[in-house]
Amino acid sequence: MKYAFIKEHQGLFAVTRMCELFGVSQSAYYDWLTRPESRHSAKDRRLSEKIRQSHEASREIYGARRIREDLLSDDETVSRTRVGRLMEEQGLASRTKRKFKATTNSNHSQPVAPNLVNREFDVKRPDTVYTGDITYILTDEGWLYLAVLIDLYSRAVVGWAMSERMTAPLVNDALMMALWKRKPAAGLKWYIATEAVNMPRISTRARSNTMGSSVA
Repeated sequence: MKYAFIKEHQGLFAVTRMCELFGVSQSAYYDWLTRPESRHSAKDRRLSEKIRQSHEASREIYGARRIREDLLSDDETVSRTRVGRLMEEQGLASRTKRKFKATTNSNHSQPVAPNLVNREFDVKRPDTVYTGDITYILTDEGWLYLAVLIDLYSRAVVGWAMSERMTAPLVNDALMMALWKRKPAAGLKWYIATEAVNMPRISTRARSNTMGSSVA
């Protein structure tokens, strides 16, 4: 397929330069030009064009599996491995359509703590008020939820935690990291939007050192 690409684009780019980029010798390329095309190579060329068309028609969303299904429906017998190889040779890849991921759920019957922070963000001393939020990150292995707490005095991150599930331990772990690192005095106020997470209470250990101010 490298040689076929060079042949197709030799009117646009120098053969010497394309051979250098593909890591092939010019003599091998010109030798390929004089040889009759094999049936395997001819099928690869035909499949490559159909693969490109299917990929473009899907707005670059289809991967090897879906494109293979397209080809099978067009009476082209081909393995998924071969489709993947031909896609790679053309620089084609599936552009996954990201689904909306909800991080809020206000329709619950869980108890809601009072808002002790009450939007008073002008804090005079460090380690007296923490605030935070939860977001989500799409990774190669799926969604991960990230909870982060900052000190409102310095705006520095004091605690964080990640989990595959958006549950109370996610927030507890972020808070416990902050307490372990900063060791704030009793009476610390903290706020996190808990409509984003099913957490009716924080851990006993965390509560003993803080005044929870989780607001839905």
